[in-house]
Amino acid sequence: MREAFHDQLDAIFTDLAEICGQVEVAVRRATEALLSGDAATAEEVISADEAIDANRERIEDNAFALLSLQQPVAGDLRMIVSALRMVSELERMGDLSVHVAKIARLRVPNVAVPDEIRPTLERMAEVAEDMVRRVHAIITDRDVEAAIELGRDDEIMDQLRRRSFAQLLGDDWSHGVEAAVDIALLGRYYERIADHAVSVANRVVFVVTGQQVNRNDD
Repeated sequence: MREAFHDQLDAIFTDLAEICGQVEVAVRRATEALLSGDAATAEEVISADEAIDANRERIEDNAFALLSLQQPVAGDLRMIVSALRMVSELERMGDLSVHVAKIARLRVPNVAVPDEIRPTLERMAEVAEDMVRRVHAIITDRDVEAAIELGRDDEIMDQLRRRSFAQLLGDDWSHGVEAAVDIALLGRYYERIADHAVSVANRVVFVVTGQQVNRNDD
């Protein structure tokens, strides 16, 4: 009986890794739509979010079933509660990718990102996608060391966010308010994807060690 229970717990983490893989695709494809002005790709990202939402509901249903039927204690309870929180974070990362895709779609046939700020936004997108990719491996392997390292690397995204604001507020910004709002929102979306990735990684640390990782989010 307990062996079957632990198989079900492991299955929940397999499902978490699957939804993280879907989020990784969403981040990558949303960025492609943003930087190319491709409406079709943007629509794909928006439509694909339904699958992420459905997987979230399935994971939540399975986790609540384990809570109600098995009455887990100690480490098992910690794993289930953490899984519920992690799937919420992952689903939110998918939503943020949709927000990026919607900005891309809104500006078609133009590209939302002006050339002068494109390198900064491209780098933010690269960092966000890399962090999601690493979270996928962290969930799969329950790798505490990699999870802690991811939290340290989040400072890169914070620096890029500050750089994007400096560019927006510079005297030589010539693209108007609309473009400035787009860039401010996009920067926030990528920053929050990174923040959620770190939060998921920290929850993996908690599952494995029982220790909370201290981190101050804005």
